[in-house]
Amino acid sequence: MTVVRAHKRRRLSPPEFTDRRSSPETPNGNGYLAQAARWNLEQEYEQRPRKQKKGTESTRLPIKTAEGRIERIASPLSDQGSEEDVSSGSDNEEQSEPEEGPTVGEQPAEVPIRQQIIQAKEELARIGTLLSEDPEEHIGGFKKLAEIATSTNPTIKRLALATQLAVYKDVIPGYRIRPLGEVDKADKVSKDVRKLRSFEQTLVGNYQNYVKDLAKCAKASSDSSSEATASVATVAISCACTLLLAVPHFNFRSDLIKILIDKLCGKRRDGGFSKCLSTLEKLFREDDDGDPSLDGVNQLTKMMKAHSYRIDESLLNSFLHLRLLSELSSRGSQNRIDKPSEDPANGKKPKSKKEFRTKKQRKLLKERKSVEKEFKEADAIASHTERERLQSETLKMVFVTYFRILKARIPNLTGAVLEGLAKYAHLINQDFFGDLLEALRDIITSASDIDSNDPTIGTNSDDDEAAKDHASNQKDTLRPSLLATTTAFALLEGQDIARSASSLHLDLSFFTKHLYNSLHSFSLNPDIELSAKSLRLPDPYQITAHQPQSPVIDSRVNLKTPSVLLLRALSSILLPRSVPPLRVAAFVKQLYIITLQLPEKSAQAVLGLLHQVLKIHGRKVAALWNTEERKGDGVFDALRGDVEGSNPFASTIWEGELLRCHYVPAVREGVKGVERVIRDIR
Repeated sequence: MTVVRAHKRRRLSPPEFTDRRSSPETPNGNGYLAQAARWNLEQEYEQRPRKQKKGTESTRLPIKTAEGRIERIASPLSDQGSEEDVSSGSDNEEQSEPEEGPTVGEQPAEVPIRQQIIQAKEELARIGTLLSEDPEEHIGGFKKLAEIATSTNPTIKRLALATQLAVYKDVIPGYRIRPLGEVDKADKVSKDVRKLRSFEQTLVGNYQNYVKDLAKCAKASSDSSSEATASVATVAISCACTLLLAVPHFNFRSDLIKILIDKLCGKRRDGGFSKCLSTLEKLFREDDDGDPSLDGVNQLTKMMKAHSYRIDESLLNSFLHLRLLSELSSRGSQNRIDKPSEDPANGKKPKSKKEFRTKKQRKLLKERKSVEKEFKEADAIASHTERERLQSETLKMVFVTYFRILKARIPNLTGAVLEGLAKYAHLINQDFFGDLLEALRDIITSASDIDSNDPTIGTNSDDDEAAKDHASNQKDTLRPSLLATTTAFALLEGQDIARSASSLHLDLSFFTKHLYNSLHSFSLNPDIELSAKSLRLPDPYQITAHQPQSPVIDSRVNLKTPSVLLLRALSSILLPRSVPPLRVAAFVKQLYIITLQLPEKSAQAVLGLLHQVLKIHGRKVAALWNTEERKGDGVFDALRGDVEGSNPFASTIWEGELLRCHYVPAVREGVKGVERVIRDIR
């Protein structure tokens, strides 16, 4: 080990001499000149602080004088500065030292809020750029973004939440990250795998904290009424909706759905409510695997049950956006399985199409196929069997919710349940047909009781307000009764009647009788051709001064008009070939009567239906167009409750002559087409 010698310290002051003659203070001393050579006279000058004159350097360009000489002119500011420096002397040096830092009792100046926001924007942009470029190298940026999001300034907090959303959308992989167990941590892996595992676990941890922060901010809006908290909650809900649609396969999907469900179960129908509802419906429509839909329906049905089904109608209609309802409706073959094959005979290529490959090429092709197979398994593509199982579980939850609401007799949800059942009744198991028909019969009976027991009919019919109430009640009861009738007949659609005739014993005469007796009421309904999206003037008596207007949310997914529902129910009754002649004749006579009161489009649709009915049952009812071939005695009673007992063959179709003079040319042509079918039959 080498020993470093210490530096020798030089004496700065001359040594003291006792001899007065040799004292260095006297220039005439003997040792003065001898000692002066060993003094360090430059040390004191070297330790003095240097003064730097600011602005002494001239920034002006040289000029050429009239005599041809090139001169450089100094700046006047530098001259003034030099004079000030010279005149100030050492006083400026003494004053400049205490100005370098604040005193002990002085507080640093606060940064303005505007400057804080600008600095936060720059910092968020810098961290977001680094994470987007290389997230594995800058993994600490997630924690920095989370720290910025804890700011008390609502603007900075909103910016931080939005920045985290953009970063996570870019960084999150296309697969679900599973937690590492003790066995996985104990395994010996390569350095790259260890680095990737560390990055994935850090990403999942920071993402979980971000989702919790979103849930906390979204929930704070219901607890506080401040505008700043509400703005942060709006951004948090928007971030949760965007994440759920962008990465539905990733971890903590249930937590994101819970944020939406908590917002939907509230009483406010604001922009956040509409955003969450549209996000949930889009998730149901774009779901390919079935797992996100099952998770969403599971949480939604639990929330409905916890609130005793005191919910908005639009939440129930979100079930109609599920993809399973359209995919499970198609029926496959029962005697064979379709497999993709290049040759239907043996699945092999002909010899003429085989390509010659060397041994090396065949080996390379085999390895490539194995790699593609591994990639397919890594992509986690749900098989058809697994997807069908998930969709069956989802369908079971949907129908259980429908049946519970029908059993509970909730008035504001009955229409939504009937719309769902009328559209997807062919997916219901046959074991539930009896209970479902009984519930539909009770709905129609209760609607009929409301109309018959209405106090506005009779003595109070002259009152204008009572007449308005009666008209509104009639509009409310017509659509549920139509939907119940359509659902009852839709139960048989898609079912194999030939094989299940022994097990199905469905009596639909009650629904047929109710529809026949309601035809006159339907024809006098002014909104028979209007749907939920039809443009109309708002009712000035509907919204009072103390009731604020809420954003209009279309709660009806089945936007069919009452006219379309009526035609669908009539088609289910009249188009089968096994309908008795008396029933066909009674309905044909009633349809001609109501066509005189229907609007032009509904009149054209009814005439088109009559054209189809007469092509099938024309010979059974041809006597209605001939006055000399009357088969019945007595008088036709259109208001009789019994369809077959109305004696339709005692009358004729005289309404056709009036429809020949209709103001719409298409209606006149429709009547001529119906009569042409009758002439061809004769």
